[in-house]
Amino acid sequence: MLLHHYYTSESRCDKNFEIEVKFIDNILPDSIFDGVRISISRSSISCVGKKCNNFVLNVIDIFADGMVYYVIDQRSFLDRFYGGGSWMRYLSVAEIAKKWDVSERSVRNYCAQGRVNSAFLTGKTWSIPENAEKPERTNKRKDKSTTLLDILKEQKASKCSGGIYHKTQIELTYNSNHMEGSRLTHDQTRYIFETNTIGVEKEVLNVDDVIETANHFRCIDMIIDHAKAALTEKFIKELHLVLKNGTSDSRKDWFAVGEYKKLPNEVGGRDTALPEEVADKMKALLTEYNAKEKKTFEDILDFHVKFERIHPFQDGNGRVGRLIMFKECLKYNIVPFIIEDKLKMFYYRGLKEWDNEKGYLTDTCLTAQNRYKAYLDYFRIAY
Repeated sequence: MLLHHYYTSESRCDKNFEIEVKFIDNILPDSIFDGVRISISRSSISCVGKKCNNFVLNVIDIFADGMVYYVIDQRSFLDRFYGGGSWMRYLSVAEIAKKWDVSERSVRNYCAQGRVNSAFLTGKTWSIPENAEKPERTNKRKDKSTTLLDILKEQKASKCSGGIYHKTQIELTYNSNHMEGSRLTHDQTRYIFETNTIGVEKEVLNVDDVIETANHFRCIDMIIDHAKAALTEKFIKELHLVLKNGTSDSRKDWFAVGEYKKLPNEVGGRDTALPEEVADKMKALLTEYNAKEKKTFEDILDFHVKFERIHPFQDGNGRVGRLIMFKECLKYNIVPFIIEDKLKMFYYRGLKEWDNEKGYLTDTCLTAQNRYKAYLDYFRIAY
């Protein structure tokens, strides 16, 4: 390797010239001298630089042949060059392949592509630092996303039993239906989800309760599948259609399944939008909501309150509204929540008092959110 350095003997101390430093076994790369100043005298070579441990090689370690200086003891040189014996050991392609558990061809390709630091080629043979790190595969799959939505989608697709998807289906369906008068127990709800059957012993069940439970499971799948989509009238109507499909209500002429209501109704003794007002009010509500680029927890609650006050459907508004809240929380990576039956009265008070005091509904939903966070903690899902 040719290097420009100072000659420090008394007779030639101010002149630059080229010297060549070689090793007897000749397996080290030229790059180890990058940024290193080598000074020579009649009896020694001294090395000074940021990357090396400053030292002097005495005449017994080197011999000169004209302007070529040979280092006899490479190990001694490296011990002092890197300091305290931390010299670099180089391995062959075969040794590295065994260490990394890859083919020799892969190792050669990594080296040829410049992806192995400090590897160098001598003739046709690669020398690779012992501590070189194995390069990442360019086609290696990225780490799986840990968002709740991705986990729900994965568990839904794989029909995973006993995970957060399974838990969400049962808890959201049982509680939301129970708030609206369903008489199915928690165990019966779980049994329908897990087996698609129900056992009845000396008990009379309402067929609509069973149908709406099965339909609600499908609605949850819909909000998971379409969580990232914009909220539209079409999607909201589809949720209602799936929820009420096959029920006794769907056979009534005046009950519009999947369409806005035909008859006036009220909720909690409060007037709601008249049938002829619903379409315009829903369009205005969705326009206002979708105009916000990123929705906050309060934005989602505000939409829910206004949706319930419009009460666009003849029945099923509460369940559709709570499904929408869950969907939007998933979309914006907000921990969702399930209003449990025991929170029902606080929830209704929050809806009623929203204009005067937002804290009632907010605190109720945050309490429900803490409950869902406990589920996530149990399943070791970050949020």
